Amino acid sequence: MQDDTIPVRPDERFDEERLAAYLRGKLPGSESPLRVRQFGGGAANLTYLLDYGSHQYVLRRPPLGPVAPKSHDMAREHRVLSVLWQVYPHAPRSFLFCEDETVIGAPFHVLERRQGVVVRRRIPEIYAGIPDAPRRMTKAMIEALADLHGVDYKQIGLENLGRPQGFIHRQIEGWWGRWQAAKLEDIPAMDAVYAWLRENEPPEGPPALVHNDYKLDNVMLAQDDPGRIVAVFDWDMCTLGDPLSDVGALLAYWCRPDDPEHFRAMSMMPL
Repeated sequence: MQDDTIPVRPDERFDEERLAAYLRGKLPGSESPLRVRQFGGGAANLTYLLDYGSHQYVLRRPPLGPVAPKSHDMAREHRVLSVLWQVYPHAPRSFLFCEDETVIGAPFHVLERRQGVVVRRRIPEIYAGIPDAPRRMTKAMIEALADLHGVDYKQIGLENLGRPQGFIHRQIEGWWGRWQAAKLEDIPAMDAVYAWLRENEPPEGPPALVHNDYKLDNVMLAQDDPGRIVAVFDWDMCTLGDPLSDVGALLAYWCRPDDPEHFRAMSMMPL
């Protein structure tokens, strides 16, 4: 199996003995000695492997430093993943949430570990002999996203997860507000984009469970089949809203060989 764990980075360590004491008896296998490693991928939340020998789990916590309100929400992610696995097999199960920051220095939750391959900027060597691997990945991702949007979120108690009414309008205004706060100079093209979005805001349709950060490196594929999804990760922004927003976000990450050079340089997916 692909092992993308590393020793815990020095500035992202925590008191492992305190964590082990807190978890003891709360998880199957947690009476055994605990070994902690870190997953090297990801650009925001910190993710660790908890290895008890007979059982392995994943711990997720927010990044170091100040965290913007409503971002990196481990309580939300736990709420979703503690129930979604029952009806959506790509969702790893979350077993517990801890809001006591004295344990590791931040809120965290512990979830099921899945084994497989995460594709980032290059097609892994393990898929090199599969000529249609990119097509199979793409098909699997779209099918998994459609399955998510078809979930009956009321059946699993997530009907109050978000405010679907006005979702797209809030997205437009929210991103415009972030741009206004961050910009160092006026860029007329941004004003034009905002004006176009306001004028072409789509009508509201039936809401769905929205992942809100659906992209290739938030998906894990089977080691022996790039067309089979093993898991979907990073649910801390999951909400109720317009399902086409997930499609738009996925396309925003998509990059083609004939795209301008500066887009290709920033690509987070294989070309």
